[in-house]
Amino acid sequence: MFKILWSTQPSLIMYKNTKKNLVKIKLLLAVLFSTICSQRIGAQEKTLDYFVGQAIHKSPLLFDYRNQAQSNLIDSLRIRASYLPQVSGMGTSSYAPIINGWGYDNTITNGANLSALVGVSQKLVSKQNLQNQYEAIRLQNQGLNVSGKISEQELKKTISSQYITAYGLSQQYTFNNEMLGLMKEEEAILKQLAEKGVYRQTDYLSFLVTLRQQELQIKQIKLQYQNEYASLNYLSGIVDTAFVLLPAPMLESVQTPALESTVFYQQFVVDSLKLQNSHALIDFSYKPKLSLYADAGYISSLMFQPYKNWGTSFGVNLSVPIYDGRQKKMQHDKISIAEKTREQYRDFFTAQHEQQIQQLQQQLKSADELIAEATEQLRYTNALIEANRKLLRTGDARIVDYIIAIGNYLSAKNSITQNTISKLQIINQLNYWNRK
Repeated sequence: MFKILWSTQPSLIMYKNTKKNLVKIKLLLAVLFSTICSQRIGAQEKTLDYFVGQAIHKSPLLFDYRNQAQSNLIDSLRIRASYLPQVSGMGTSSYAPIINGWGYDNTITNGANLSALVGVSQKLVSKQNLQNQYEAIRLQNQGLNVSGKISEQELKKTISSQYITAYGLSQQYTFNNEMLGLMKEEEAILKQLAEKGVYRQTDYLSFLVTLRQQELQIKQIKLQYQNEYASLNYLSGIVDTAFVLLPAPMLESVQTPALESTVFYQQFVVDSLKLQNSHALIDFSYKPKLSLYADAGYISSLMFQPYKNWGTSFGVNLSVPIYDGRQKKMQHDKISIAEKTREQYRDFFTAQHEQQIQQLQQQLKSADELIAEATEQLRYTNALIEANRKLLRTGDARIVDYIIAIGNYLSAKNSITQNTISKLQIINQLNYWNRK
C-alpha cells in the first residue's frame, strides 16, 4: 500500500502542475491574440475623420489664426490701458557758463537749470469713441474666425479628396486581387485539362499570359495606392509607412443651405461692418480732443533760494481740428470705393456659387446613372464568367471566351469604382459649401 501511494502521489502533482501550465499558456495566448487584434483594429480605425482630425490639429495656418485672435485681445487691453492715467518721471540738468563775457544770454538760460518732476496725464474720450475702437478689434477677430472656418473647410476638402482618391485605388487593388485568386484556381484546373489534351497548349498559354498581366496590374495598382496613401499622410502631417487598406469614407450628400447662412457669405458681411467702422473711426479722429495733466516736483535755476523751488502745476490741453486740406473727405471716399469693390466681389461670388452648385448636382445625377448601368452590366458579366467556369471544367467552353468574359468583368467593375469615386468627389465638393 505504501508503495502504491508513493508512486501515485508524484503523478497527481505532475498532473496538477501540467494543468496549471496549460491554464497559463491559454492566458498567454489569449493576451497575445487580443494584442494582435487590437493592433489590427487600431490600424483599421484610420478613417476619413482620423485624417481630417490630424490635419486640423497640426495645421500651422489654423494655429496662426488662433494666435492672431489672442494678439488682438491684447490690443483691446492696450486700448483700455491707454485711456487710464499715464504717469511718467522727467528730469533735466543744464549749466550754461559765461566766460569773459561770452556765452548764452543769462536771461534765457538762467545760467543753470535743475528739474525733477512726476507728471500725470489723462485723456478724456467719449464712451462711443472707445466702443468704436473696441468694435474694430472685435471685427478683426470675427474676420479671423471666418477665415479660420473657411481654411478649415478647405483643408477638409483637400484631405477628403485625397482620401477618396486613395480609397478608389484600394478598391481596385481589392477586387483585382480577388479576381486573381479565382484565376489561379482556374489555372490549376486548365493546366490539368491541357495536359490531358482537352484544351490546346496555346489556349492554356493565352490564359497564363492573362494571369501574368493581372499580377502585373495588381503590382502597379499597389504602387499607385502606396503613393496616394503616402500623399494622404503627408497632407495630414502623419508619419506612417505601413500598408493599410482604407475603409469607405462616410460621405453623404446633404441639402446645400442658402448661401447667406454659410460662412462664405459671412466674410462679405464682416468686410462691410469693418468699412462702416472705419467711417466712424475717421469721424472720431476729427473731433476735439481734451486731456488733463498735472505734475509735481522740483524746478530751479539755483540762483535764488533754490530750496523753495518745490511745487506743482496742472492744466488742460484742448486740440480742435480746423482745416486739413479736405483729407477727411478723401479718406471717406477711399472707404466708399472699397465698399463698391466689396459689393462687386459679393455679387460675382453669389452668381458663381449658384452656377457651381447646379453643375455639381447635375454631375451627381449623371454619376448615379452611370453606376446603375455599370452595375447592371456587371451582373451579366459575372453570370457569364460563372457559366464559362462551369463549362471550362468539362471542356465545353473556349478559353478565349473565358478570357474575354474576365476582361469585360474587370472593365465593368473598374467603371463602377471610377464612377463611385467621381460621385464621392462630387459629394465632397457639395459638402464644402455647407459650413455655417
